[in-house]
Amino acid sequence: MTIPAEPGRGRLDPGLTAIMSERRHLTDLAYRLLGSLADAEDVVQETYARWYAMSPRRQEAVRVPGAWLTKVAGRICLDLLASARVRRERYVGEWIPEPLPDRTEWVNGSSRATAADPADPADRVTLDESVNMAFLVVLESMTPAERVAFILHDVFCHSFAEVAEIVGRTPAACRQLASSARRRVRASRASAAPAARHAGVVRDFKQAWEAKDIDALIGLLDPGATLVGDGGGRVSAVLDPIEGGERIARYAVDLVGRASGLTFLERTVNGRPGLVVQHDGVVTGVMAFDVVGDRVKHIWAVRNPEKLRPWTEELQP
Repeated sequence: MTIPAEPGRGRLDPGLTAIMSERRHLTDLAYRLLGSLADAEDVVQETYARWYAMSPRRQEAVRVPGAWLTKVAGRICLDLLASARVRRERYVGEWIPEPLPDRTEWVNGSSRATAADPADPADRVTLDESVNMAFLVVLESMTPAERVAFILHDVFCHSFAEVAEIVGRTPAACRQLASSARRRVRASRASAAPAARHAGVVRDFKQAWEAKDIDALIGLLDPGATLVGDGGGRVSAVLDPIEGGERIARYAVDLVGRASGLTFLERTVNGRPGLVVQHDGVVTGVMAFDVVGDRVKHIWAVRNPEKLRPWTEELQP
């Protein structure tokens, strides 16, 4: 799939407009590679900093600026992926990719996303099947080189010759990397429920949870379902995945029983129906679901406040 760049705006210099129009593409790329909105924005800023650090003569010598920017952003991401593995070994509990909201969904269902040049990088990420949480989690199992080769080639349609310049390997080696990554994706994919059915199951889960109906929750959860939490050591969260539909149901009901003032909102999370949890009006969690058939197969519950920034800004009263 290809992701179009943002069109230029205003009466800017044509060259500057062409450069800045790549911002959405670069943010899309970096988020998919890193699974972190904050890191993606840092990569984009560093990429532009390197462009403007060049002399005008060197800039003019770049035949396709967009390709140059993509190459630089890809290399920065590759380096960050290698260091991220070390950082995540020290991470408290499980690490889940940062959840993204659908910026057209607001409190009370009204849309206010009208800014011509959104300040938040979340506004610049295109939501499609390559950012759903199940897909991003599979990407986490890949080596940095596999992830970069796969995303650049299979998602953004770059040639293996272009990928080779970023990864620092031969085109043939990059082809093998993408092929290996593709096998990982195929092996992890189940028959995902259609969007409408997915939304219905999540809504039923929300209602059963609010009603503390353990039997209903068990019926909605696959017997082999898994719940993964991410508090980052900053807030309380399950440190190890909870496995089994009945165990998850009992944990969910116990959680509601111990914490009064919880509210559950139906919101799109990474392009698919999910839930936002508020405690006394403050966003405390975002939940993404993987629905297979008529049951929930996986739940990813992000509670780390650093990963909830876009949600906190949008959904606070």
